[in-house]
Amino acid sequence: MKGVPMAKQITLKDGDTILFIGDSITDADRRSDAHAPFGRGYVNFAANLIIARHAQMSLKLINTGISGNTVRDLKKRWQRDCLDHNPNILSVMIGINDLWRRFDARPEQVANAVYPEEYEVTYRDILQQAASHCHPQLILMEPFMFCSAPDNKMFQGLPPYIDIVHRLAKEFDALVVPLQAHINKALKSVPPAKWAGDMVHPERWAHAWIAERWLEATGL
Repeated sequence: MKGVPMAKQITLKDGDTILFIGDSITDADRRSDAHAPFGRGYVNFAANLIIARHAQMSLKLINTGISGNTVRDLKKRWQRDCLDHNPNILSVMIGINDLWRRFDARPEQVANAVYPEEYEVTYRDILQQAASHCHPQLILMEPFMFCSAPDNKMFQGLPPYIDIVHRLAKEFDALVVPLQAHINKALKSVPPAKWAGDMVHPERWAHAWIAERWLEATGL
């Protein structure tokens, strides 16, 4: 897995639109009345800190995460939930469902798995659309697991997806938030079960921790 590159950071301007898109980790109940519009996860923590730190600016922050999404699902809604917002800064977290579906007990969900080859082609396509449409500053977040068991089959399948994120980041001059690299280090002192009951969906404090990593990487 990759290291922790920190050189490139994001430039924020007055009037910018910052859009977060992804799966349930980004969604985090953002469509419920109690948690709208940012959800109760890392986007909520990061977005409110950005607003607090740059209160003098007129910024628009949007969360369009949808639970259960794969990169295939993102492509289907990319125009409506990304391009139509013309983001200046675009943060994407996608990939864990693409992998997870391969290990689902339900055959209909296994059929929805996205293997690395399709993941890369589809991810590249939507990033190219964004680059051509609105030229956003791109932030790609590594898909991740809170897992310290090297023999876990799903965890063994994760590195190719992370490698693709880094490859696409280089291709599109995007910033990477290296979450799995940070998690691997953190798990040496904090066990996986404290972070997430299912190794994927973070506890609320862990969402705050992810927001910290996002803010550190972006410099916002």
